[in-house]
Amino acid sequence: MAVAGPKTYGAAMEYPAALILVDVDGVLNPNKPGAGDYRRHWVFPNGVAHRLWLDPGHGRMLGELAQLAGAELVWASYWRSRANKWIAPRIGLPSLRAVPIPSRWRSPSRSSSGQWKAIHVAAWIGQTPFVWFEDDPTVPTYLTQQPGLGRHLTVTVDPAIGLTRYHIEQARIWLDDLRANPDHSAGTAEPRPA
Repeated sequence: MAVAGPKTYGAAMEYPAALILVDVDGVLNPNKPGAGDYRRHWVFPNGVAHRLWLDPGHGRMLGELAQLAGAELVWASYWRSRANKWIAPRIGLPSLRAVPIPSRWRSPSRSSSGQWKAIHVAAWIGQTPFVWFEDDPTVPTYLTQQPGLGRHLTVTVDPAIGLTRYHIEQARIWLDDLRANPDHSAGTAEPRPA
């Protein structure tokens, strides 16, 4: 599927050089928030109560990364566009596009959660380069199995801790290299663990 230009960042940006995909649970909403300015929120998507730990500094960090890289932020989470109502305003992000990842319970497939997400992200994103902040450690392996995928980096986030400046820096370095070497061959580069 072709990726259209950004809808929320900078009028001068016609088409982003890359996308920055953001998962919610385990990345922005860690299991055991520690360092950071996390605040507890109760939200009720579809009338079901969810407890979220969100750090408003994450929105600022992600927004700055996107602006510096000339990239577009996109939700890549089972929250899909619901993240625009329940997550984005609490961390200071505008409304973002979302990868249309269907709920796994709707599929007769026996794929794992990571495989299911990787398949749908790859189908939606095609050759567009991307960085993905994701907590499922199986996603990078499943992404390598998707044919025709462009340059990408999966920054694996520990779901107990959540997104940190270290993860943002990994993405920034990769995005800087992408901008400096746009014709580099397709493929993935995985960061060293912290």
